[in-house]
Amino acid sequence: MESFDPDLVEPTPFVVSERHDALDEPWRAYRRARLIHVGAGVLTVRTETGRWVAPPGHAVWMTPDVLHCLSASRPVQFISLYAGSDAAPLPSQSGAIGPDRLVEALLTAAAELPYDQPYDEPAKRLLQVLLDRLARVPAAPLGLNWPRDPRIQQIADALSADPTTSAVLDELAASAGVTARTAARLFVKETGQTFGQWRQQLRLLVALEHLGAGASVTQVALDVGYQDVSSFIAVFRDVFGDTPARYFRSG
Repeated sequence: MESFDPDLVEPTPFVVSERHDALDEPWRAYRRARLIHVGAGVLTVRTETGRWVAPPGHAVWMTPDVLHCLSASRPVQFISLYAGSDAAPLPSQSGAIGPDRLVEALLTAAAELPYDQPYDEPAKRLLQVLLDRLARVPAAPLGLNWPRDPRIQQIADALSADPTTSAVLDELAASAGVTARTAARLFVKETGQTFGQWRQQLRLLVALEHLGAGASVTQVALDVGYQDVSSFIAVFRDVFGDTPARYFRSG
């Protein structure tokens, strides 16, 4: 689709569909909330304090004025809904969600509406039903809080750059100029998770990106630091509710 500025579009809410062979969207913050629903491919959404990976059938909700960027290494298709905070009781925090089939159908229908023209009454009703449903959509375990403390951020960046590393917290903390005890405390304070929990979730998000790019389950397990493929599959199933292969087929 042609480039456009959502902040200049009236009225609100409105929905647009996009397809990209690959994507590296620049950092932007919009005055409206944004729902990004993935129909095909895998989309990574980053903010200054979070990271989410959305496979097909999932979405990420961005509250107004939150700086964020989108990226995908392979073809991706998604629908964005932009809505003002006064449109309905919408989610108050950014995060990943798992829309039901009704929400997906409403988004698909809304994407066919011309966003640069006034809506008729049926279109307005469709959009209102969509907004009403969003308040009931459950959260999905597809995100990770990113630390703000520079020392812990250095550790997080190192793990993100090399998920396969076997370095323990003592080694990573020493490289960041902090004690392991302080690092462990700050991980919980900054991310809401222990170091081990955070590292595991990071590896799973990276795994989603690689699986979405077409890599085999065995290769992905190795790519994110698992020597035992069965252990990787078990952890994946515990978090996402299905095996890697079935998870993407169901999506």
